[in-house]
Formats: sequence, C-alpha cells, structure tokens
Amino acid sequence: RRPPRSTPKPSSAASDVYKRQWWVWTLVATFLVLVASVDLGLSPVVLVRVLPETQEYLSRYLRPDFSDMRLYLQLMGETVAVALWGTGLAFGLAAVLAPLAASNFTPHPVAYIVSRESLNIFRSLPDLVIAFVFVSALKIGPLPGVFALELHTAGFLGKFVAEALVSSGGRYLQRLMFAGAPSINREVLGYTLYIFDRNVRMAAVLGIVGAGGIGVLLHHHLRVFSYSSAAAVICIIFATTLLTDYASTWLRKRMT
Repeated sequence: RRPPRSTPKPSSAASDVYKRQWWVWTLVATFLVLVASVDLGLSPVVLVRVLPETQEYLSRYLRPDFSDMRLYLQLMGETVAVALWGTGLAFGLAAVLAPLAASNFTPHPVAYIVSRESLNIFRSLPDLVIAFVFVSALKIGPLPGVFALELHTAGFLGKFVAEALVSSGGRYLQRLMFAGAPSINREVLGYTLYIFDRNVRMAAVLGIVGAGGIGVLLHHHLRVFSYSSAAAVICIIFATTLLTDYASTWLRKRMT
C-alpha cells in the first residue's frame, strides 16, 4: 500500500521573502492611510469631538412615522419597477455588445474596440451622473432612473458576459445564444440577479436627483427636516432591499 503523499512545505527562503513582502505592503498601506488622514484633516481627536453631535443627530431618526404607509409602499413599488426595467434593458444591451466585445466572437477588430470601450465608458460613469443628465433632458420621473441603471450596469454585465464567452472557447451560433453553454447561462442569470439586487438599492438613491421612486420622497423629508417621516422611508427601503437580497440569493442557489 502506497503511503499518502505529504504536502511539500515552502522553503525557509520563500517563507522569508513572503514575510518581507507582507511587512512592506503593511508599511505602504499604513503610510497611505496616514497621508489620506492628514489630507482630509482626520484624527482621533476630531472623531471623538464630533461623536456627541453625531449621536444627537442620529437620535432624531428613532421615532419613525408610518402614517403615510400607503404612499411609501406605492413609491417603493415604483423604485423596484425602475430597478427591474433598468436591469432588463441592461441585460438586452449587454447581450448585444458582449459578443462583439469577446475576442472569439467579434466579426471585426473595429467592432471589438468600439464595443469594448463602450462597455468601459458605461461602467466608468456613476449612476447619479447619468441620472442627473437624463433628468435634465427628460425632466423629473422614473424614466431617467431606468436609463441610468441600464447604461451603468450594462457595462458590468456586458464585461462579465464577454469574459464568459471568451472562457467558453466556443465559436458557434448556439453558444452565442447560450443554448449550447448551460454553465454560462447559469452564471449570467446569477450575475443578472445580483445586478438587480444592487439596482434596487441604487434606484432608491437615484431619487435624490429626481429620477423617481421613493428617493424623491426621502430627499423631500430630509430637506424639510422631517426626520420621523424620513426614518419611516429609510425603514421601508431597508426592508425591501433585505427581502430582495434574500430572494436573489435563494434564486442563485437554486440555479447552482
């Protein structure tokens, strides 16, 4: 009977190199934190000094007012709808650009560069900036939020699908349409659910710039110092995002 193989232990020289690298990176990270703290004017004294004011301000949110619960739920439903539409349109846009951005699928180098850089641009633009631009063009409403989520998350989803197609190594039409690559299909659907979970949270924030949903109401309550109503809205947002997170996690596990 052959004795089990023992796992080779790293040599002392390699271990010493690893330890030196760990100390170097620790010192570099510490130095960067200190430089950032000096640049921002942060120090333990400042943090202790603002602690009482922060506690007093947060105490204003301890008595949420749910008297307008029906309005809160209606606007939260609008927020979820914005996230759903934004995710669906992002998936469609990514499905068009991702094959062109995959080196083993793209029909021409120019198409590869254009689609690849388009996804990079979408990914680099923050949701709030895109929403603000669309609000200026289309006025206040949920549509700017839908377009903002579509463009921004299409950059992430398109990059993921393109990399999945490259790793699959396929060059046939059925693989392009995911019929012949069930593993890619599951990964893409799982990542899309993750994007939707993220978009629900972000859709609530986009209301601050007038992109519809419950964020508009939250911004209004904060602007008029109605902390009890703002606390109720925050509770609704928290509960919805929590349920969305649990639901998307459950669905991703069911697909694995």
